[in-house]
Order: sequence, then structure tokens, then C-alpha cells
Amino acid sequence: MLDAITAAFDDHAQVMTALREQTLVIHQITDTIIHTLRNGGRVYTLGNGGSAADAQHIAAELLGRFKRDRNALPAVALTTDTSVLTAVGNDLGSDDIFRRQVEGLVTEKDLVWALSVSGSSPNVIAALKRARQLNATIVGFTSTKGTTMAELCDHCLQVPATSSDRVQEAHELCYHIICDLVEQTFAQPTS
Repeated sequence: MLDAITAAFDDHAQVMTALREQTLVIHQITDTIIHTLRNGGRVYTLGNGGSAADAQHIAAELLGRFKRDRNALPAVALTTDTSVLTAVGNDLGSDDIFRRQVEGLVTEKDLVWALSVSGSSPNVIAALKRARQLNATIVGFTSTKGTTMAELCDHCLQVPATSSDRVQEAHELCYHIICDLVEQTFAQPTS
């Protein structure tokens, strides 16, 4: 058991070290989010499973607060409305649960931020294709497997790993860095 624990720490450290090569992508994503918010756009997040939880976490950090008091930033997780998710899933199919929300809510001023370890989830890909048709900005978080998703994104962080746990750990670190930098930009006393 001790060897397995040590191996997990070593594997995590290797991924985090390799992730440093993505610094420019993280910077570009941060700038893009700041530009979107400054120009009256909203951030819409989405993903499945653990990535759905991450999408909600991102929206909460932006809408609520991360480390500083400031005004709320407009962010919505498309993973949270069970009535919409189940109605669309039942009536149109599970591949449309995010696409339908993107179609009804997203404008060209907005940013869609998708998280998918595989980068090939049909409902995520459908949402990104619809966001592209609407001329929204698209940001993606995926793994080295996520080439389909990356091709649809304006900026895509591809974690140099394929194991779900290591990829999601890297995603969390990167979105915390991004949320912190975005918050620094907008930090001010609440009104």
C-alpha cells in the first residue's frame, strides 16, 4: 500500500511538472475570460461527471468569490438545472443536454468553457459545435486524448496525461490559477 501511495504522489508530480509547458495557454485563457467579462459577456461552463463538478466549481468561484471581495462576475454552470437536463435528455437525447442550453442562452459576446478528460464526449462536442455556430468564444480543458475537442476551441489546455485522476487534478490547479488572476483583475470593494 505504501508503494501505491508513493507512486501516486510521483505520478502527480510528473504531470504537474510537465504542465508548466502550458503556461502560455493558461495566460491566453485568462486574458480571453477577462476580455469577455469586460465586454459584457458571460462565462458558461459544462462537463460530465467529475468535470461537471469542476464546471460548477469554476462558476461558483467567478460568481461568488475566490480569495477577494469584489462584485459578482457573470458565470453559469450548464450542469446544474436538473429539470432542463432531464427534460432535454428525455425529449431530445442526452447528446443535446448542453447543446440546447448553449443554443438558448449563449451569444457571440459569451465564452463557453468545456471540461472533458476524453475530449470526445458527444454532448460536449455538440455544445461546442453550436457555440462555434453562434460565434461564441470557446475554451477547453482536456487531456492529450482530447484532439476532437481541441480543434473546436479558441484556446485549449491539454493536460499531458490520460489518467482521469491526474487530468482532473491538473484541471483544478489550472482553473484555480485562472480564477485567481481573473479575480485580481476585477477585485474591488463590493457595491
